[in-house]
Amino acid sequence: MVFEQLYSAKYLHDHPWYGFLLGMGYTILALFIALMIWPSDPSLVAVGIISLFCMPSLFKLTDSAEITNRKLPSFKSFLLETIPHAKVYVAIFFGVFFTFAIFAILLPKLAVSHLFKIQLDIVAGQASSGGATFSTALFWDLFTWNLNVLGLSFFLSLVAGNGGIVFIVWNASVWGTIFGNLAKTAALVSTANPFIVFTLIILSVFPHTFLEGLSYMLSAISGSTLSDGIVKEKLISKKMWNVTKYNLCLLGIAILVLAIGMIVETYVLNNFTTYRKIIMIAFPR
Repeated sequence: MVFEQLYSAKYLHDHPWYGFLLGMGYTILALFIALMIWPSDPSLVAVGIISLFCMPSLFKLTDSAEITNRKLPSFKSFLLETIPHAKVYVAIFFGVFFTFAIFAILLPKLAVSHLFKIQLDIVAGQASSGGATFSTALFWDLFTWNLNVLGLSFFLSLVAGNGGIVFIVWNASVWGTIFGNLAKTAALVSTANPFIVFTLIILSVFPHTFLEGLSYMLSAISGSTLSDGIVKEKLISKKMWNVTKYNLCLLGIAILVLAIGMIVETYVLNNFTTYRKIIMIAFPR
């Protein structure tokens, strides 16, 4: 494919934030292709196409010398080499996220309803959480649901290296669409600037959105690196033991990050009145 040649694996490793441009470019192109070929249901197809576009670059990144060198005796070295890989995932995520959000804000309501139909089906659930408060039950509901997604992200990356990008792109598309649509709807009701409303939403939700997304990314990196090790190393060897041990530890870190993210989310639902007011303005009861 041509697009992954724009940035080599080494360049992405050294300049991970260029993944933001890849995320935006892939999203725009994928939405155009999906509309041309599957006009009746483009949103989910676009997620699949974005993931396909990202896979070659992520495969090369996992297979690069920098990633292979993670198989070192030191867990600290492993974590340090994980950071650039995680930054690439984060950059791609936000490239997709902001592209969906901008389209949700700028496009006419009818076009948004058609283009992002599946993502918008989740808005009702988002709106119903406007009155939620912190509780142990709410935390466990959020944590167990997202833990399933995290586990699937790890498993898909393990059996199809970097396959977890599907869940990362899907969540970026859902969150971008929901927050963009929420900002536009609240702005229309209150006659405010939708981009100002969107900024207020992002300030409210960024901490738990980032932590939740990061947990998926770490689980995907863990699965893809472990998959790469299984292919390249002897199954019974000290190096393979280190690869397995370190990546399972990384998976444990991902679960811890998710738990923290869910604590932050339940706190936000209880204490961030600005976010709750925006939801109530957009979806009055």
